[in-house]
Formats: sequence, structure tokens, C-alpha cells
Amino acid sequence: MTATTRTGPRTGGTTRTAAGTKARATGPARTALPGATAPALVVVAHGSRDPRALSTVRALLGDVRALRPALPVHLGHIELNEPLLPDTLGALGDAAPAVLVPLLLSRGHHVTRDIPEMAGAFPARTRVAAPLGPHPLLVDALHARLLEAGWPSRVPADGAVVLASAGSRDPQSRAGTARTATHLAARLGVPVLPAYASAAAPTVPEAVGALAARGYRRVAVASCFTAPGRFATECAAAAPWIVSAPLATHPAMARLLLHRYDEALRTVGTAARRAAPVP
Repeated sequence: MTATTRTGPRTGGTTRTAAGTKARATGPARTALPGATAPALVVVAHGSRDPRALSTVRALLGDVRALRPALPVHLGHIELNEPLLPDTLGALGDAAPAVLVPLLLSRGHHVTRDIPEMAGAFPARTRVAAPLGPHPLLVDALHARLLEAGWPSRVPADGAVVLASAGSRDPQSRAGTARTATHLAARLGVPVLPAYASAAAPTVPEAVGALAARGYRRVAVASCFTAPGRFATECAAAAPWIVSAPLATHPAMARLLLHRYDEALRTVGTAARRAAPVP
């Protein structure tokens, strides 16, 4: 496992991203000593122009705080919304350790490059946890949302699901979504075909058409999105039958964030490097 860090000037504006700074070497991160204050949890959301997204993410952070009241919990965005991640890290101070948990559902460029590079621009001791998916808790939330949307308790013979996600050119992201689709299919007992809102194929309409061509007449769309936004809205519009709501504040999501936080502390240990993604 290697560390990916970088430095660079901080700039203003609400669409600042990780682009345009240079990498630098860093030393090992420290592990909190017994009795020491636990590292802060920084939830890293993508950001959205849809105002519902920010309110949903804030509600999710409230659920996390309710589960673990003594843990400092902060929010940082990659772009589009405030607080931006660099501002959150700057406010933590140089000596405050933190674990950055991406509020993203598969590994991709944001997880492997953008977030570690943003973190590397600050002297704070940080670690980047794994994204939320794939994981059984994510499947729990997807399954529950489908049931809420009207998925029948008895498996329909002509039923299938399209797992709609944001999409990425990174093959790691597509592999993670495919694994989530496989686990959801095992849970539901019907085919689940991954599809994407951008940057990858098939699209949701294409996946719906492919399943219909195979004889599946009741095709549901499972929204693999953390919050409402443009992609979630566009994918929902392509659903020929039922469509589930974004995962948002389903109880499994807060538990999953804390699981990734704890996992990062266990896995990285004293040999971890600052801002290194957990495999």
C-alpha cells in the first residue's frame, strides 16, 4: 500500500477540486494512544447543486452523531457545496488526527486521487478510509429501499432490477458496482443489472431494455445514490415500474460510515501513511 499526497495553494470558490497541485512525500501517520482523544470522523461528500443533497447529508451526519455522541464528526465536500474538504481540514488544525470516510459507493478517482491529494495539502494527520461499497450494509439499505418502493415479498417470476449508480471511467468503480449488484441479486433472488448515469455503459434505459428483451416485464430501478440529485432524478425517470429512493438516512448508512471509520483505524495501524486509502 502506498501513500498518495500532495501540496498546493488553497483557493476560494465553491467549485474548487483537487486538480493542479503537486505531490510530496510524507511520513507515517500516528495512531491514537490508549486514552487519547479519538481521531475525528470527516465525512467526504461529493457535493451537488440540488439543495436536497446537502440537507440529506447533514441529516445523515446527525444520525452518525446520535450513534456515537463522543466522536467529533465533520463534513467536507469535494466540490459544489460548502464546507469544502480543504476548509474542513484547515479548521481542524495541524495536530488534530482525522479519518476521512468517502460518502461514495464505490472506489474511483475521487477515492484514489482527489481526496488523498486534498488531504496531503495539510499537515493534519489524516487517513482515507474505503468507500461505502461494496458492503453487506449497503445491500441492506438498497434492499430496504426497494421494499419501501413496493418490491413484492414474493419473488416475481418476471421481475428484475437495474442498479443505477453515478458511473465512472475508473474500472475499480465499475467492479465495485458490479459486486454490489451481485450481492443484491443474491438477496432478492432475481437478476440485477448494473447501469450508470454517466461515464460508463450501459445507461439505465439501456439496461431496462436489455432486461425487457430477455422477458422481464417488471423491472425495478434501485437507486444507488446517497442523496437526491440530478443523476438520481434522471435514473428514476427511466424506471418502467417502481424506483427506490436514494439511500440517504437509512439506518444502515450511518452504521456503514462508522464501520469504515473503525476499519481504517484497525487496518492502517502504526505503519499507515498519511492520507493512504484503505484497500
